[in-house]
Amino acid sequence: MAEFNDLRQRGLYVEVHNNDVNKALRKLKKMLQSEGLFQTLRERERFEKPSMKRKKAKARAVKRWAKKKKDLKEIYG
Repeated sequence: MAEFNDLRQRGLYVEVHNNDVNKALRKLKKMLQSEGLFQTLRERERFEKPSMKRKKAKARAVKRWAKKKKDLKEIYG
């Protein structure tokens, strides 16, 4: 029992109640999503040069700004 308590305190865990494994998997997936694990895995699938990271970040910022301008234009005319 002491080993189980040590494992629980080290990281994420989900308890299964009433043999409902599907519900436990959904909870685990939600927890991993909120921790950003899936995003990190996607980023580490292949190496990306720092210049490309900056270029993509800049493109995302430009897209966000264009969307914000469009929304403001709809509000204020």
